[in-house]
Amino acid sequence: MQEKKHPGPGPAHDAVDAITDQWAVVRPDLETLPMAVFGRIYRLALAMRGRVDKAYAPYGMALGEFDVLATLRRSGEPYTLSPRELSATLMITTGGMTGRLDRLEKAGLLSRSPDPNDRRALRVTLSERGRELVDLAVTAGVERQREALESALTREEAEQLAGLLRKLLATTA
Repeated sequence: MQEKKHPGPGPAHDAVDAITDQWAVVRPDLETLPMAVFGRIYRLALAMRGRVDKAYAPYGMALGEFDVLATLRRSGEPYTLSPRELSATLMITTGGMTGRLDRLEKAGLLSRSPDPNDRRALRVTLSERGRELVDLAVTAGVERQREALESALTREEAEQLAGLLRKLLATTA
């Protein structure tokens, strides 16, 4: 099989190119540019998830727990949301949310209390310890992301990429 030339910056040939090259041989009629773009986005997301998970590990949390604490933290004072608001923001089921909340409450990182406006509802509040921990973890996670960007892109390229991905996401969501 003859190697296909791939225009653009970066490595001359990567694993995604190998896949699209194979498709080009067996299905020369198939447009593989979308596969190349989304294949790289998918692989990049997986790789960065691993790096960020490692950044959160010293703080005793995985991505799921971090997401709950970070959502409470960025909601602003008093760092309180309902379990339903958390579930909607994080796009997980209420059952999945309950498990996360149980673990985080047991660790003293948040508390659950009755909603003063609705006796049937609960409020979830970030504890002071949870706020301190998530502040450390978010800094570590963003540092891993910054390292990855700066290893391959200039600031201008990173800003351009962020804009292009925003544009693409707006049309697919």
